[in-house]
Amino acid sequence: MKKGFVLAVALVFAVIFGVSATAMADDIELAKKSTLEEIRKRGELRVGFEAGYLPFEMADKKGRFIGFDIDMTKEMAKAMGVKWVPVNTAWDGIIPALITKKFDIIASGMTVTQERNLQINFADPYIIVGQTILLNKKHEGKVTSYKDLNDPSFTLTSKLGTTGEQAIKRLIPKAKYKSFEVETEAALEVLNGKADATVYDLPFCATFMAQQGEGKLIFLDKPFTYEPLAWAVRKGDPDFLNWLNNFLRQIKNDGRYDVIYNRWITSTDWIKEIE
Repeated sequence: MKKGFVLAVALVFAVIFGVSATAMADDIELAKKSTLEEIRKRGELRVGFEAGYLPFEMADKKGRFIGFDIDMTKEMAKAMGVKWVPVNTAWDGIIPALITKKFDIIASGMTVTQERNLQINFADPYIIVGQTILLNKKHEGKVTSYKDLNDPSFTLTSKLGTTGEQAIKRLIPKAKYKSFEVETEAALEVLNGKADATVYDLPFCATFMAQQGEGKLIFLDKPFTYEPLAWAVRKGDPDFLNWLNNFLRQIKNDGRYDVIYNRWITSTDWIKEIE
C-alpha cells in the first residue's frame, strides 16, 4: 500500500510539473512575441495619433508635434531606451492601423468604450474627461444643461466617430445633428452662428473657449459623461499592457505626470506655441 501510495503521489507531482513546465514555456513564447520585444529590437516606439485634438496632440508653428500625449509617450520611449517615432493617422483609420501594425500603440486621447474594446485592448486610464458644451451666446441663460438641448429646434455639432457624437445620439437624440471631420470645424460652426452648440471633451472645449470663445460663446464646463482616456494596444499582448500599467503608476508617483499635466491641462500658456 505504501509503495502504491508513493507511486501515486509521484505521478501527481509529475503531472503538475509537466503542466507547469508547459505553461511556463507557453508564457516565454508569448513574451517573445510581445510588441514590447519588437520595440526593443527595432529601437523605436512608433506612436499612432491624430494631430489636432488640443491639448493632447497637435502641431506647433514649426510643424513639430506637441501636447499631453506627445510628452507622455516621449517619456515612455525614454524609459524603454528607444527612439520616439510619431505616426500621424486619420481618426477613422486609427484602430485598423494599430491592428495591422502600422504603429505600436494608440496615444490619441482615445476614450475607453466597450465597442472599441472588442477590437483592441486598453491600458489603465491615464486621465478622466467628459463631454461638455460650447453654446452660442444667443442662448445664454436659456440653456443650462445638455437636457435643455434635447429638442428639434436645436442644431448640434461634434466630430465624426467620437464619443461626443455618441453622447449626442444617446443623450440628446431629438436635436438635429451635424458631424465634422475635425472638432475645430464643429466648434467654428457654433461660433459662426450656423449651429446652436457643439459637444466635445472638456480639454478641447476649454482650449477653444480660451482661444476664440470669449464674449462669443457660453461654456457649460461641467462634464455630463464619464470618459476615461487610455493607451490602446493590440489584443493578446499581456506583457506590453503590464509594462504600460507599471510605467503609468511610476510616473504618477515620481512627479513626471504632474509636470506634464500642469503644462498641458492646468495651464493654457502653450496656446501661443500654435497661434
